[in-house]
Amino acid sequence: MTEVESLHGAPVSWSRGQKVVHPGRSAYVALLKKLLDDGFTMCTDLTAVDYLTHPGRDLPDGVAAERFEVVVNLISIASRERLRVRVQVPESDPTIASAFDLWPGTEAMEREAFDMFGIRFDGHPDLTRILMPEDWEGHPLRKDYAVGRIPVQFKGANS
Repeated sequence: MTEVESLHGAPVSWSRGQKVVHPGRSAYVALLKKLLDDGFTMCTDLTAVDYLTHPGRDLPDGVAAERFEVVVNLISIASRERLRVRVQVPESDPTIASAFDLWPGTEAMEREAFDMFGIRFDGHPDLTRILMPEDWEGHPLRKDYAVGRIPVQFKGANS
């Protein structure tokens, strides 16, 4: 039996030469705190992915694929290292803890993931829409979102 590589108890995989950590939702914030203590002081990106139409993807043994995935990219300037964190988020309960208390710069990134995918970030200080109007229904980057709901008009175009 091959031993699975892990970091702070979470399975690790590799993608294009970069280490990827796969914590469960319940261990997400605890892992992020440990990574911050390890020197990953910069969060360069936080986004989400909807795998509704592409359910097959590489995940380490023991990590169950869900419809949504939150992806966080971290950098340790001191050790000149990048690290990606991928957390599976189920369609039936699209919520995850906020990383705002650790990296305040994630405030807008989490709002965008909420606005576009409908993933709620528990503990976020202002989880409101950031790109779409407040009264907008639905989440435009979900794979089951209807295409072409509002006609686009270009200024100066022949009609």
